[in-house]
This record gives sequence, structure tokens and C-alpha cells, in this order.
Amino acid sequence: MKPARLHLLSEEKRLLWQLRMKGPMPRTELALSLQVSNSALTKLSHNLISLGLVEEREALEAPTRGRPTIPLGISPQGGFAAGATVHKGVLEIALVDFSGEIIALASEQIGTPSPVEFAAIVQRHLDLISVRHRLLGQRFFGIGVGLPGSPRTRKGDSWHTVKELPGWNDMPLGQMLGDALGTPVLLENDANAAAVAEYYLSSAGRKASTVVVILLGYGIGAGVIEDGRLVKGGFGGAGEVGMLYPGHLPRPSTLDLLSVLGDAGCRIDSVARFDELTAGFEAVVEDWLDRAAGQLEVLVNSAIAWFDPEDVVFSSPLPASVVARLAERLNAMPLCWPAERPGQIRISALGGSAIALGAALLPIHAATTLVAG
Repeated sequence: MKPARLHLLSEEKRLLWQLRMKGPMPRTELALSLQVSNSALTKLSHNLISLGLVEEREALEAPTRGRPTIPLGISPQGGFAAGATVHKGVLEIALVDFSGEIIALASEQIGTPSPVEFAAIVQRHLDLISVRHRLLGQRFFGIGVGLPGSPRTRKGDSWHTVKELPGWNDMPLGQMLGDALGTPVLLENDANAAAVAEYYLSSAGRKASTVVVILLGYGIGAGVIEDGRLVKGGFGGAGEVGMLYPGHLPRPSTLDLLSVLGDAGCRIDSVARFDELTAGFEAVVEDWLDRAAGQLEVLVNSAIAWFDPEDVVFSSPLPASVVARLAERLNAMPLCWPAERPGQIRISALGGSAIALGAALLPIHAATTLVAG
């Protein structure tokens, strides 16, 4: 599938962003929010409606006699996009429509695929899902991929990835995956992708001007969104908090927990079937959570001090019950929330799907917003 090319005016992108963040709004409110005239708003909305990106919603009852108010909202029929990532032992793919709603989630247990093998699995699932959901012929925005690693340069043409994915490190991954899939691919750090998903798909994330997402995956990373913009840093490596935890020492990561369980005699080498395979090793998990919480306390406090976030989220492919117990431990610690606005770490409701969902939102974000990501 070739991604669609949209040529939208900056004011049209601003209108789309307003509706995406605030939800359906009447034309008069939109005009006020965007500081444009009613006639200009009518022209902008007419073009977006004709493109299928915006739709009229069910009319609201008029407060007085007269015509009812008809809100405008993002149209789910505006198109779709795909995203994919690889966890330890599991590949996940997500499809979302233009409004951000989930069309489908699929996963497959895998070993350590090469980039080309990864692309082949993604393409197979994409073909099946597109047929099943009758997406062929609809506007396609593209494919995003969440990577466990950081770009070598801000351009992102080469990546430093984890050693558990041989064949990915220092390779032109964008070109390799794009050639294998027959379409351009947007690459993003997995923690950043998870942060995008929280910002778009979580009501708490959308209400917050600053969101910090801490991802426990292959390693440990963080994604920060400030006023809708991903904080990238000077070279694209902002949020690489794993460097605070040397790799030769125990780290508060999913991969580290699997290693600790393996050393204790648990036959587990994947996040798949975690609860089933760790039965009888609950004490090992609890001990690891105690240690991980202690390691993460300074990281969370640093995030609070540096960014003053309204929302701090833990995301992980580990079961939600495990991540929740980790958050409970940290919330019981003396975190440095300001006294006038105390906060709580929350766990992502998106679970292990956050990275793939965020990756799927990247092409839509890139095509329709003014906010650089």
C-alpha cells in the first residue's frame, strides 16, 4: 500500500488538531478557538469535510428557538495507519483509523527476527487485517515502527538497538524496512511511541500539557510530550534514561526481570504467557519489584523536578498487575511532587499495545498536524 499524500493548509491542520484534542465542537466555538472568522471557518471545514477528514455529528439541541447546533468532529473514515513493534518474544501490530480508534491489534510469538523477517510478518498481518476489515481502497497514511533503541543522528537513518535484536544495530533501518514493505516507514524510539499513544488515546494524557511516559521494555526509556510536541533533544536521544543504569548491573527493565526469573529456575524467555509461566515464582517477582522501585525512585523524582509533569505514566509489555504493583510501591515513596499539586504515577491502560498504537499514530500525526514530532 502506498501512503496518501495530503496537501493541507496550516489553518486546516490547526482545525484538525483542535478537534483531535478537544473533541467535537460547533463551528462558532471552533472559529473562536482558532481566532478566525465564521466565514473562514466555513471554508476550512468545507474542504476538510470534502476530503473525508472531518464530519458533521449529531445536532445538539438549540439553547433557544432556532436551528440546532451541528458539531464537527474527526471522521474515522478519513483513513487508517499501521504500527508495529517487537517485544521480547512477541511481535505486535496495530491498525488505527483517522480518529485514533483501534481497528485491530494482532500479535505473534517470535524469536529474534531480522529487519526483513520482521517486515514480512508485519506485511502478512497487514494484508489479513486489511481484507478482514475492508480497508482496501481506503486512504492509507503509512506505517510506523517503535524501536528499542535510539537514533545515531537526529535524522534517524541509523539506529543503536539492543543486542537481543541482531542485524538491527547500525543498519539503515528506514530504507531496509521501507524496501521490504514497499512503502516509506516512520521510525521512532519505543518509549516515544508509547508517549504518543498516551497523549492521543488517554483522556488524562490529552488534558495534560506535559506528559512523561516511562517504559520498561528491553531496557528502560522515557518519552516526554510538551504541548503536543515530542521532546527529542539535540541529537534525537532525549529520554534515553537507560544510560543511568549500566548494562552490566541489574536494571529495572522487563528483560532484567526475565533474566532474574531464569536464574531462579523459571523457564521463561518471553513476555508471552508471563502469568502462566511464572506461577510458583511470585516471591521472585515481588523481590524484583522491591529492588526496581528503589532504582526508579530517583528517576521519577528527576522527571518531576525537570519537567513538572501533570501526568507520569508507567508503560510495559509486562502484565498490568505487575506494573500496578510497581507503581504502588513508588507512590508510597517520598516522591517530590509539589505540595500544592501532589500527583500519582498511573499505569497505562494500553498495556503492551502502547508502542504499536503510538507507532500507528505517527503517520497520521506527521500528515495532519503542525506539531513536529
